[in-house]
Amino acid sequence: MKLKDYFEGKKGLGFLSTADKGGKVNAAVYSRPQVIDDKKVAFITADRLTHANLLVNPYAVYLFKEDGEGYDGKRLYLKKSGETDDQLLIDGLRRSCHGRSCEEGHDKKFLVYFDVESELPLIVVKK
Repeated sequence: MKLKDYFEGKKGLGFLSTADKGGKVNAAVYSRPQVIDDKKVAFITADRLTHANLLVNPYAVYLFKEDGEGYDGKRLYLKKSGETDDQLLIDGLRRSCHGRSCEEGHDKKFLVYFDVESELPLIVVKK
């Protein structure tokens, strides 16, 4: 299944994990990615730890667990390929402002682009 079709048709919970240049890991809750194509995705990040880590270490892992019973979902192994701070573009892509006005956000936002280096199921079931 194509990534765009998958993420448009699924609801669930996602986590983006990054590490600093020394390898100290951070994980944060993230919405579904903006799918550019099957080899490129993007996430909107605030000017916080995840973004700081990506400035010094371009690698990240995104875990997505689908709503419902079981452990259906995906793991995306990512490498940062670029970013923009174009607020008009970012505001146009935002799915939610978490119950408040989007203008209330205090952090600068970035749209960070990633190449998808590998895609795996959330849980590998041996048969």
